[in-house]
Amino acid sequence: MESRILDGKWVRDQIFEELKPRIERLPRRPGLAVILVGHNPASEIYVRGKVKACADLGLYSEKITPPEDISTGDLLGIIMGLNERPEIDGILVQTPLPKQVDTRRVLIAVAPEKDVDGFHPYNVGCLVANLPAPRACTPAGIIEMLRRYEIPVAGKHAVVIGRSDIVGKPVALLLLHEHATVTICHSRTSNLAEEARRADILVAAIGRPSFVTADFIKPGATVIDVGQNRIGTGKGSLFGDVNAEDALKIAGAYTPVPGGVGPLTIAMLMSNTVQAAERRQCSG
Repeated sequence: MESRILDGKWVRDQIFEELKPRIERLPRRPGLAVILVGHNPASEIYVRGKVKACADLGLYSEKITPPEDISTGDLLGIIMGLNERPEIDGILVQTPLPKQVDTRRVLIAVAPEKDVDGFHPYNVGCLVANLPAPRACTPAGIIEMLRRYEIPVAGKHAVVIGRSDIVGKPVALLLLHEHATVTICHSRTSNLAEEARRADILVAAIGRPSFVTADFIKPGATVIDVGQNRIGTGKGSLFGDVNAEDALKIAGAYTPVPGGVGPLTIAMLMSNTVQAAERRQCSG
């Protein structure tokens, strides 16, 4: 059985095409501010992708690059300024932040209506209650992928490996809202491979390259690989959390790394920014 490859770029391009007329209808173009502290090479790559997507869609983007040694107080001051600016609809703080910065305080300082990452406790509460609010981008992208490839979720058993606030917990909640039965596994789960093998939909988000092997995968399951593990440099240096060869042999459908979930994270960031602009510009 040959596994069906789920192409994130195909889904991203669909989302972008659907956003264009919505952007054109707005009184002014949506504005996204991205804060990138210091010089983390991986973060610089991600931010470049986000700024490029803004340019492709005709969004206004502003990149703010404070020095590596910035204090929590000074970073909070930058965010307070952006919260006040009417032309900025979305604020994104690229993580990880340097050790001296209190990441939690910084993320909570972003106004909930401008929190296009969906990390603010108010927006997380809305996710739990299934109320409209920005959703974390990678989990929202996974749901879009399943929906657009017409992979059934309702009544299926989904297993999420990983319990981070950025992916594991929110994707579990989104799958629950789509009527899946959801199990969350993590580093302390006993019989992890056995739990994973029960999944109709398996989401791997643990940050360990090729950790999920053949004995984790139920034949015919849909395997969503969220891993972005860099080993070395150059082409072919990016690895997922799933052993690709095993997934291609056993899974019914599989998101490759790169080219699977990655493009959807940026697509949903753009979608969240446009939605934030619509709420702010059209709610008068």
